Amino acid sequence: MKKLDMRIVELYSLEHTMARELLEKYEYPWEALPYIGEFIRELGEKLPKKEYDSPRDGMWIHKTAKIAPTAGIIGPVIIGPTAEIRHCAYIRGKVIIGAGAVVGNSTELKNVILFDEVQVPHYNYVGDSILGYKAHMGAGSITSNVKSDKQLVKVHGEDGDIETGMKKFGAMIGDSVEVGCGSVLNPGTVVGRNSNIYPLSSVRGCVDKESIYKREGEVAKKM
Repeated sequence: MKKLDMRIVELYSLEHTMARELLEKYEYPWEALPYIGEFIRELGEKLPKKEYDSPRDGMWIHKTAKIAPTAGIIGPVIIGPTAEIRHCAYIRGKVIIGAGAVVGNSTELKNVILFDEVQVPHYNYVGDSILGYKAHMGAGSITSNVKSDKQLVKVHGEDGDIETGMKKFGAMIGDSVEVGCGSVLNPGTVVGRNSNIYPLSSVRGCVDKESIYKREGEVAKKM
């Protein structure tokens, strides 16, 4: 994947997120990560009170969303229409959950944008990441958001590295990406639209759009 393919306009359909106004300010999606919390508070104050409940400071939940009584939710957070937050989900703040999204059993989210109809339904950890429209993470798949050596994260493109200046950076997952069960997306991973990640994969670097990632060095184009 080249640097141009990592841009927001190449990865995401912005009509499918309430974070459009934030993302339109930047070229690369990870540039928005430090500002998610501030954006949520600004947007939340503008949301129609007839449609959204605000049970605590910094928390806006659409009246049609389904929230399990065992879910733990810390603001700032916006949960969109018909979203479903299941048993023992843990939302740690700075999270936007789009319309129709599913956050499942024991899934943990932190500093994340989930576009509309994203599914993270079973034992997932998603931190410092952005998941595009209809992206799906299989059971037990996670984003690793801090390097083991604690160094700043670089994004590795075919035409050179991009220095992000960030210590915490999970994965930028494009629209309609399927991540197989038990996979780990290492810090600085970027996955292009309509790609599939095989189960039990450890993904480093970038995956082109419309690809099938089998293992490092073995990536096929979809027919």
